[in-house]
Amino acid sequence: MPLLEQSDYRPPFWLPDGHAQSIFPALFRKVTGVVYERERITTPDDDFLDLDWRFTQQPVSGQTPLVILSHGLEGNSSSQYIRGMVKHLNANGFDCLAWNFRGCSGEMNRLPRFYHSGATDDLDTVVRYALTKGYQDVYLMGFSLGGNLTLKYLGELGQNAYPELRKALVFSVPLHLSSGSAYLERWQAWVYTDRFNRSLKDKIRQKAALLPELVDASHVDKVRTIRDFDNFYTSQLHGYKDAEEYYEANSSLYFLDQIRLPTRIVNAQNDPFLSRDCYPYARIKTLKQVWFQAPPQGGHCGFYQAGYQGILWSEDLALRYLLKAY
Repeated sequence: MPLLEQSDYRPPFWLPDGHAQSIFPALFRKVTGVVYERERITTPDDDFLDLDWRFTQQPVSGQTPLVILSHGLEGNSSSQYIRGMVKHLNANGFDCLAWNFRGCSGEMNRLPRFYHSGATDDLDTVVRYALTKGYQDVYLMGFSLGGNLTLKYLGELGQNAYPELRKALVFSVPLHLSSGSAYLERWQAWVYTDRFNRSLKDKIRQKAALLPELVDASHVDKVRTIRDFDNFYTSQLHGYKDAEEYYEANSSLYFLDQIRLPTRIVNAQNDPFLSRDCYPYARIKTLKQVWFQAPPQGGHCGFYQAGYQGILWSEDLALRYLLKAY
């Protein structure tokens, strides 16, 4: 498919670069009026997932289209980019299901495993459960890590995707995990790495207190980078030899050519999280169902726009995309 080379996104003049465009909405944007209905479901391995629903009407009708949203690293259903998207889509006739990855809903999950960039079994559990509600038109949306998860999931499904799945849209996706992890080791990315690692290490300590015989927190103080964390914990808790094996097995870049659902990837060119390999222009041109849009600006899960009136550019784009006939 052709690359989508034009973009109407324009940042405010006072958010001049990718860092400012990423950090300002994450810290200062407030989305009000989103009240979820929480539901806990049991996973096939006897753990749990907390689902946060927001419906357009009661009683719930399966005739309403549904959007399933997957958040980013150390996010949850309350992240501003999730709440903002839910609010905008709800106001325009879409039910929304913002699910929380294991350990991200406010309560530690029961098993040693956490979530990770390729844990598509949990996304499939959520999709299959949503389909039991009678929805006939289901859309998938993901942000950052959740975008990688969504793309890998669709690639794994391939032509066996559930007929109710219509389209997918993902933002700020680290398509190539290894180079993305290395990119976050630059000094310019220290503020992001430090924030993620403080949260991740705290969860390891909680998990070790809950399951002392199965989770070893003794390596926590050695973690300085995301790759360190993935070497000591993500890979070991999920059956990989090391971080590199985990990255290679779960990078969505390697699953794009198997996607059979109309899918759009939106990665801003000034995203401070994304390496050059996360902009696979040549590969995208060979694909049949995947479109790629790389606005010059926007940051990471940012897209705070000039003349902001409560809606991000990404939220407006999502609504336009979902309402298109193709």
